[in-house]
Amino acid sequence: MVSIRSIPSTPSSLTHLDLQWVIKHREDRCTLCGQCTSVCPKEAIYLTYRRQRMPKLDILKKKRGSEYRTFTGIRQRTEAANRCIGCGMCATVCPNEAIGPEPNPNDARVRLLQNDKGEAWKRGGRRNVRGSLLDRIVFNRISMLTDPALDAGRHEFQLNTLLGRVLPPEEYLHRQATGEWIPPVREIFPFVIGSMSFGALSPNMWLGLLQGVAYCNEVLGIPVVMATGEGGCPPWVLKSPYLKYIILQIASGYFGWDEIIRAIPDMQCDPAAIEIKYGQGAKPGDGGLLMWFKVSKLIARLRGVPEGVDLPSPPVHQTLYSIEESVMKMIQSLSMAWGFRVPVYPKISGSTSAKSVLNNLVRNPYASALMIDGVDGGTGAAYNVSMDATGHPIASNLRECYLDLVAQGKQNEIPIFAAGGVGKNGNVTQNGLALIMLGASGVHIGKYIMQSAAGCLGSEQNRCNVCNIGICPKGITSQNVKLYRRLDPDQVAERVADTFMAIRTEMKKTLAPLGRSQSLPIGMSDAIGIDDADAAERLQIKYVC
Repeated sequence: MVSIRSIPSTPSSLTHLDLQWVIKHREDRCTLCGQCTSVCPKEAIYLTYRRQRMPKLDILKKKRGSEYRTFTGIRQRTEAANRCIGCGMCATVCPNEAIGPEPNPNDARVRLLQNDKGEAWKRGGRRNVRGSLLDRIVFNRISMLTDPALDAGRHEFQLNTLLGRVLPPEEYLHRQATGEWIPPVREIFPFVIGSMSFGALSPNMWLGLLQGVAYCNEVLGIPVVMATGEGGCPPWVLKSPYLKYIILQIASGYFGWDEIIRAIPDMQCDPAAIEIKYGQGAKPGDGGLLMWFKVSKLIARLRGVPEGVDLPSPPVHQTLYSIEESVMKMIQSLSMAWGFRVPVYPKISGSTSAKSVLNNLVRNPYASALMIDGVDGGTGAAYNVSMDATGHPIASNLRECYLDLVAQGKQNEIPIFAAGGVGKNGNVTQNGLALIMLGASGVHIGKYIMQSAAGCLGSEQNRCNVCNIGICPKGITSQNVKLYRRLDPDQVAERVADTFMAIRTEMKKTLAPLGRSQSLPIGMSDAIGIDDADAAERLQIKYVC
């Protein structure tokens, strides 16, 4: 049992009724085993004892008296730093169903006190709103000549996409005949596991994702690839045959790239691609930060830094002056490192300048693609102000870029990949295919994979969302061995495989009524509509109501 001194009341003091999540505790069921307090990542509850006065009134003697009892039980802390995040780990381990969090129906005052010590509020789970524009897009050009939907389960579909610069047929045949260099191209599944670094994710989570991706490729025949995020990956992966399923990311901090460069001579195969990160949708213009809580001995060794220090990345690549210089210098340098055998492309945050970046890539023969990350992406490491007020929604940004390529006659040459809010409300296949029909060659998904494969609790209602400080109750984003050993990599891999099998089935069920089975419907905007006239005009698709 633990006893704490009472904290003196101040003008900003909170009660448990001011918090967003209130711990409901049943004393009649509790056996004081202490399991709930030991697993709480925020130390929001504690065992305590106290002397309680029990008023007593003797009616016959008309005198008041008191009795006392010693109370031993569970109490909830009310400091903002120790607020309950609603993860429910206490309810998970309680053998008697005696405790658990409940959302507070009252206005939560704790929202006004998140800025302790001058720290801005971080929130994950994307925007705190219901529904999204992508959820409202419907597929409405149905083929009436046959009923292919009946055959969706057994008919063969071409569901894959291409990552890499695609030459016009005449130029490709000419280069093939003359022996000239042909840009590298990968055939991949259009739903890519987005950039989540080895450091941001726990070792067990990252290993589980890699196992699942390998199973999808080698057993199920689904060519899924995953991006590393900044920070590299374990050395054994770089020298393994699984490297061909990985997109290596290099960002402004260059963390982990010493290990990657040293491993090139020993690589059994080439990576799927190289991604140069300039921006991300959740924190546009921000290089990101891996806090010291998560810089373990392993992460420090991989990144070449001391253990237990904050690792901020600069907001820009400090060796480069502009995106134009990057197109000339960085893409070509990384292409040379792998003998021009690996696709190299930049990742940018959605903005009105995205078309300028795209036009520079069109003129560079070594640029393989463009990845645009919209404002709706993000996890529990993203600042609240960035999530709500900085960036560009992905749908209109993607559409602008694709129509710009169409105007140049290059729409089949430079693939555009999109991210940001895909699967925000669980409709991952619908959202992804909507973006593909708006012009994307594929989509990146991150938070959806965390939620479906590992049971991430982060939500749009601000549940959990402590990814950045290393106390993830599920062990997904923690480097603390006591936490991440809760996560079984084999179970994560199984759920990854289940997720992509389900996405593949839903893709077939969606494409079959459209009569599309021979190719992915990239830019097939005449097959979609939306019940918002302004959005329909902006995206140049049909208005339906």
